[in-house]
Amino acid sequence: MTLAEKQQQLVDDLAIIDDPQERLAAVVDGAKRLAPLPESERTDAHRVRGCISQVWLVGELREGRLFFRCDADGPLVKGLVHQLAVFFSDATPAEVAASDTDPLAALDLLRNLSPTRRNGLTAVRTRIKELASSMSESRSS
Repeated sequence: MTLAEKQQQLVDDLAIIDDPQERLAAVVDGAKRLAPLPESERTDAHRVRGCISQVWLVGELREGRLFFRCDADGPLVKGLVHQLAVFFSDATPAEVAASDTDPLAALDLLRNLSPTRRNGLTAVRTRIKELASSMSESRSS
């Protein structure tokens, strides 16, 4: 499934919730049930720069596909970052690196966020693409 198809499926799945605020609340509720990253991964090396909140993002390559895990110091940010991590997981590094897809915008989850939160989420997407690019390059070396 391409990222564009995955985004459309995500939009279709959450279309049952009409109100963007309620969609955002559902994302936050889901984040409350997520296990935190182990302390061994909550390091500076995994910290996303450009976020006011503390956000950690771990990417790994398995059988040619990327998988992301994340954590954050607040449930709202954790929920949104988790949405990005899940969305970009199970894609190839090249597909992620080349993607301009923004599932949070497609779900209309950004509208009511502060500019600093939106900038932080942009930093997360940038970091996901950087990890994808570096893993793609390391595979071709």
